[in-house]
Amino acid sequence: MRIFKRFVLPVIFIVAILGVDQFTKYWAATRLAPIGELVLIDGVFSLLYHENTGMAFGLFPDGRWVFVGLTVVAMGFFIYFYASLPRSRYHNVMRFFLLMLIGGALGNFVDRLIQGYVVDFFYFSLINFPIFNMADVFLVVSVIVLAIMILFVKEPKSG
Repeated sequence: MRIFKRFVLPVIFIVAILGVDQFTKYWAATRLAPIGELVLIDGVFSLLYHENTGMAFGLFPDGRWVFVGLTVVAMGFFIYFYASLPRSRYHNVMRFFLLMLIGGALGNFVDRLIQGYVVDFFYFSLINFPIFNMADVFLVVSVIVLAIMILFVKEPKSG
């Protein structure tokens, strides 16, 4: 049971995150790309197909191999950090969001590695927010929660 909790369950969670991301990108590429845009709330939110060769907000276009290399290094750091966390309820929450971070990073990594670009499709036109995808959602949510935990949440004292 210990092996299942320590290794198998985390891998299943990462694969689930990756699966959600890749499924939504597949849907966007096969169903959304032919029509370009699907307006859900006029003037507010739509699904808009976009092939992003850059990173967040379209910065550094055509930096595919730089991003692949940076992702490999970052993944090594995240896995090391995950493995080095002590066993406690507090750190289990951190582990959960680290796995979410790894899954999101892998989602965009797979796209860059295989296609040379990342499929984005969520667009908030009301504020002209950059187009993003599910991997970005997983990344941003996990980074925000981890930052809050590291900066503001104290680990409970045992004893």
